Amino acid sequence: MRAHIVLAILLSGFAASMTDWFFGGVLFHKKYLVYPEIWRRIGPSPTENWAIGWSIVLGFVTCGAFVFTCLAFQVHGYAAAIRFAMAILLIAPVPLLITNSLFIKIHPLTVVAHSLGWLAKLFIAAAAVGWLLP
Repeated sequence: MRAHIVLAILLSGFAASMTDWFFGGVLFHKKYLVYPEIWRRIGPSPTENWAIGWSIVLGFVTCGAFVFTCLAFQVHGYAAAIRFAMAILLIAPVPLLITNSLFIKIHPLTVVAHSLGWLAKLFIAAAAVGWLLP
């Protein structure tokens, strides 16, 4: 069982980092340039590499926390894990992203892209739970 837990975390964390790259860095990328003063810098830099590295680590933490929370609350199977992922999505990331966009100049499509990224990340973690922790 422990091997399944570790595998679920590693596989979902890796897949989530790929979707984070797509939704956070590729989808609607030009919309970040609408308010360039908001973002740290444009182009590669040591600070940006550090931020990217930590965001990847946090993606693994998110997937790990999801897996362990499913175990703690006895969430088993694909359907239950997907429902749990939707609940988490609507409890934390989406309201936070929308609230931040009300007070910080962020293009609405950037909020959509980041929300879709969270949806993908949580659904990937839910799929790993459904597949490896039946």
